[in-house]
Amino acid sequence: MISITAKSPYALRALAELGRSAGGAPVPIAELARRREVPVQFLEQLFATLRRAGVLRSQRGVKGGYQLARPPADVTVLEIVELLDGPLGRDAEGVLAEAAAAARGVLEAQTIADVVERERREAGSAMYYI
Repeated sequence: MISITAKSPYALRALAELGRSAGGAPVPIAELARRREVPVQFLEQLFATLRRAGVLRSQRGVKGGYQLARPPADVTVLEIVELLDGPLGRDAEGVLAEAAAAARGVLEAQTIADVVERERREAGSAMYYI
């Protein structure tokens, strides 16, 4: 059916953080977890899946951590959702199949770069001046 678990939103939050620092030094997973308020052990599980799929690169050692393996504009939200939660709308029929197709279209049109930009806009709109 149409199912997105907590895995995808948590992963998107952490990937947006990596997207903000794209091209920079690897970011330690504990730092990502702290910045985005995601449990470290949970993030480790998610990142292992994303690393095996080629979305992330990892580097060991003192200056180790994670980086996006591709530019943020090349990683779609749909790709992340389907890697972590399985095919969206896999067994849907009728109106649910139509809903799943619509959801797939929205998620496929959004990239990690779009998520980063959305966060920037939302953070800016939350500010007010006296």
